[in-house]
Amino acid sequence: MNEPTGTWVFLTNHAHVLLSVARDPEIRARDIAVQVGVTERAAQRILADLVENGYVTKTKIGRRNRYGVNPKGRLRHPVFRDFQIGPLLEVLKTGVSQDEQPGD
Repeated sequence: MNEPTGTWVFLTNHAHVLLSVARDPEIRARDIAVQVGVTERAAQRILADLVENGYVTKTKIGRRNRYGVNPKGRLRHPVFRDFQIGPLLEVLKTGVSQDEQPGD
């Protein structure tokens, strides 16, 4: 398959941050910023949005944060509001849906 061209992407920075947290609950905002391609301040702001809206939980452990993802959070676009984020995150984390496990 050819590499995509152009400057647009399918997922928002919020989705990329959420996926980074789902992959590594102990990830630092600095590392999220590098992965997503935003400033550390932007990563912190997005994390705050996700926490405020119930998609992510944040627990302070010493000087570090540990994050958790609420898989029952709903997609925000009106067309997809009935869908939870959990299955989408699973596909994006592993490349395989829960219904389509290896060997099926």
